[in-house]
Amino acid sequence: MADELIFYTNPMSRGQIVRWMLEEVGAPYETRLLDYGTTMKAADYLAVNPMGKVPAILHAGRAVTECAAICAYLADAFPAAGLAPAPAERAAYYRWLFFTAGPVEQAITAKQFGFEPASDQQRMAGFGSLAAALDALEGAVAGKAHVAGDRFSAADVYVGSQIDWGLQFGTIPSRPAFEAYVAPLRERAAYKRAKAIDNGLIAEMQAANPA
Repeated sequence: MADELIFYTNPMSRGQIVRWMLEEVGAPYETRLLDYGTTMKAADYLAVNPMGKVPAILHAGRAVTECAAICAYLADAFPAAGLAPAPAERAAYYRWLFFTAGPVEQAITAKQFGFEPASDQQRMAGFGSLAAALDALEGAVAGKAHVAGDRFSAADVYVGSQIDWGLQFGTIPSRPAFEAYVAPLRERAAYKRAKAIDNGLIAEMQAANPA
């Protein structure tokens, strides 16, 4: 099909972000599950994503990788879903979508790997410090239902996923602004559908490969 949409993922991955976005979009899509170290590194998938990582999508034969890019792409590719602001109103949309994908995730990853830039190194690191990145993120969502404008957008899928995931696994500290921002996102029908699908797949994987 000319508009075929294929989703490559593993349910225990950042693919959960894109699953939520796809459920918000509402267009039909095919899921292809990949395993770490095997099918994720196979030649046919490396042709889609040379990094051998998930998630990725193919839409009408065109590959898109990286969660934030996929969210932004899908918002534009399926405008009827209303997941992107008007072009003239996208300043905050792009700002916080890519701030969270860049500095916030970099800072969290660095901390998880035991690296914290010294004060004289922070000017060279795009994220500065984890504290600075999280303070900026808190300011972006504090007192707001949506991170960009007055309605839900793809930026909320990505930013919301990162905060939701961080709160769940302790990589983002619990703060009132973060908790208040994600609480209504967790009640969205598409979020619940996506979680149900991926949790079901995880359960199947665990049953097939008991510890």
